[in-house]
Amino acid sequence: MIRVLFVCLGNICRSPMAEAMFRNLVQKKGLNGRIEVDSAATSSWHIGSPPHKGTLAKLKEYNISSEGLSGRQLDAADFEKFDYIIGMDESNITNIRDMLGQPDHPKILRFLDLTEHQKDVPDPYYTGDFQETYDLVLDGCAALLEKIRADHALG
Repeated sequence: MIRVLFVCLGNICRSPMAEAMFRNLVQKKGLNGRIEVDSAATSSWHIGSPPHKGTLAKLKEYNISSEGLSGRQLDAADFEKFDYIIGMDESNITNIRDMLGQPDHPKILRFLDLTEHQKDVPDPYYTGDFQETYDLVLDGCAALLEKIRADHALG
């Protein structure tokens, strides 16, 4: 089983959107049972909370399930459990490395480094632009799946 964890500041906007979208992509590509997906926050502000209403609306608009999404905080066990730990922006990457005690480990990646886009996924909690986030996450998910397929020789 290949395990992927998306991480942002609060685990209510970007990372749960990425979790839902990547899970949807994995299902469409017939890779259920081969790739497991989760998300977490670097902060403790929204533990147990559902995703932001803007994230839920965007997922609903594109007919992507939000079932099972609930805020949780990143913890040390996540480093051992997950093969890919994906931060949404540079601040998230710094926090992930600090929290997990892994200053420069290759399993910790900034999401959009896999694409041709800007380097950070803007936080729609502050920008209000959930469509921009959706579009960037869509491209990032496709690029991440290609990386995983190449890394693990998945068809």
